[in-house]
Amino acid sequence: MRAAHHCGPSCHGAQALDAQAQRPWPTGPAAPRHAGSSRTGARTRAPCIGRQTPNHCATREAPCSGFMAGGVAGVCVDLILFPLDTIKTRLQSPQGFNKAGGFRGIYAGVPSAAIGSFPNAAAFFITYEYVKWFLHTDSSSYLMPVKHMLAASAGEVVACLIRVPSEVVKQRAQVSASSGTFHIFSNILCQEGIQGLYRGYKSTVLREIPFSLVQFPLWESLKALWSWRQDHVVDSWQSAVCGAFAGGFAAAVTTPLDVAKTRIMLAKAGSSPASGNVLSALHGVWRTRGLSGLFAGVFPRMAAISLGGFIFLGAYDQTRSFLLELGRESP
Repeated sequence: MRAAHHCGPSCHGAQALDAQAQRPWPTGPAAPRHAGSSRTGARTRAPCIGRQTPNHCATREAPCSGFMAGGVAGVCVDLILFPLDTIKTRLQSPQGFNKAGGFRGIYAGVPSAAIGSFPNAAAFFITYEYVKWFLHTDSSSYLMPVKHMLAASAGEVVACLIRVPSEVVKQRAQVSASSGTFHIFSNILCQEGIQGLYRGYKSTVLREIPFSLVQFPLWESLKALWSWRQDHVVDSWQSAVCGAFAGGFAAAVTTPLDVAKTRIMLAKAGSSPASGNVLSALHGVWRTRGLSGLFAGVFPRMAAISLGGFIFLGAYDQTRSFLLELGRESP
């Protein structure tokens, strides 16, 4: 549930995927452990990430459909909500919104997002599901929110290996609309090398983990409250609504970390922010722009993450259903 990356749009993936799990057997991407199986037995086999029944796992369909659906859904979120991401980046840039381009060229940098989006979302999805399987607990366990937080954090750490280079190129293109994506990519490699593409990796991870620590407990609590009020488990759309509120709130409170990440990625080589020190970047923003600077872009960030969960859920569900249908029809 950025991204989804925003947050990278892959952030939307977690809330959307677990919304699927609210459904009864066979449609959730991470259905409960087989009835009657022991924990030891559950750990000796690959997790079932596709259509399941209590007695078997469709191993041929599961990994492929989950990987493809997660990737396609991530691309949909990134491209549909890209203008909001551009506005957020320009609001957070050191030169200010108007000098960074204003509302002009709001799709600048979209090639970088399009190239990195699929593998980024797929990497998050696969890691998230496998960590949830590895840390398997009963659905009634009080440790369930902890499992979700750990799985999401691990997913973000892995996904950031793909997301950060794409994000660096994308954000520089967003504030320099006259420069092409490939030209910016070439300049980074020539002037800073590979490490230039990974500038801001630590700040990105430091943004995503607190985001998950805020989002997932709140999301689980909202779902539990809604279930209690209506005397049955929430439907997938209700889970998505809870995810939108939780994601929007988490996006708001972690905006200063997002501002620091943007400043680090956009900083000129050799400057103080380019060192990647998050506290130094936050102090610099506070000194020059105050509290409003630390929360620059908070509203487009909240909107992108909240809306992204719904878009991800719809795109994931449709893509996965289509792929599973193809799998059943093939000999």
